[in-house]
Amino acid sequence: MSKILLAHGGGGQKTTDLIRSKIHKHFNDPILQRMDDAAVIDKLVFTTDSFVVSPIFFPGGDIGELAVSGTVNDLAVMGAKPLYLSVGFIIEEGLPEDDFEKIVESMKRAADFGEIRIVTGDTKVVEKGKCDKMFINTSGIGEIVFSPPPAVERIQPGDVVIINGPIGLHQAAIITARNEFGLDTTVLSDVTPLWPLIRQLSPFDIKFMRDPTRGGIAQVLNEITIDRDFGIELWEESLPVTPEVSGICDILGFDLLHLANEGKVIAIAPEKYSQQIISIMENDPKGKGAAVIGKITEKNKGIVSLKTTALSERIVLPPSGELIPRIC
Repeated sequence: MSKILLAHGGGGQKTTDLIRSKIHKHFNDPILQRMDDAAVIDKLVFTTDSFVVSPIFFPGGDIGELAVSGTVNDLAVMGAKPLYLSVGFIIEEGLPEDDFEKIVESMKRAADFGEIRIVTGDTKVVEKGKCDKMFINTSGIGEIVFSPPPAVERIQPGDVVIINGPIGLHQAAIITARNEFGLDTTVLSDVTPLWPLIRQLSPFDIKFMRDPTRGGIAQVLNEITIDRDFGIELWEESLPVTPEVSGICDILGFDLLHLANEGKVIAIAPEKYSQQIISIMENDPKGKGAAVIGKITEKNKGIVSLKTTALSERIVLPPSGELIPRIC
């Protein structure tokens, strides 16, 4: 009998397969089956997410900031202003109260920055060993303010792919924090609510947005090209990456495009607006290092490809397994 694996929760191809084969055949609402980051219901957007990162405190953030940021960002990439947030805590017996309060405080700071109100919640405590210190579920409601709102159906050949800064920082931060590979470097997670940045993009006919969390850029772009009448061409020389993250990928054999991010947005927009979008991002603290990293093409329909610095071209596949557990 087939069993659930860690890879089924990794955000890659196994996650997609599990959703399509086991969930969609029972939960067959057309809104759910779009597989967007959030459900669009008239002018409202509704989303939910659960967070199980280990360690719960990591360089650059903690599980509380991660939970608020993740849900704010899922609303924001749908072109929605975040409004209301629920918080559900599952706490392992024995967690220091001071640690719990630090996490609550960071959630409050992130909510204030992300311009969302925490209005309801729930707290459960389970016996020691029944969870890994703390799990958090957050659900959010937002109101669509982008007109027209971003949607994959609006993407056309000639549009460009933009990201707001260096890739892979969150997963690299978790890798170094876990001290499992003998790395002597520290990388800060990019975790942050992105609404203050994203709201500035509304005048520029944004066709599509997504935050490349679990599964990274490769997963997001492969999801939107499935059965589409276009392909996506990425340019390796244009991918923004820090020396630390590049070094981790070289040492451990990770694909940069598979690494999780928690403060990045992929935006697809008409090329004529690309420089204005880059300028806005670069002028925002959360957009330093923004770059155009690829384009939508008529060739290679349904495929994501990468033009390498060696002047070759390879197909970019979504991750099929789990690089490291409990990253988000």
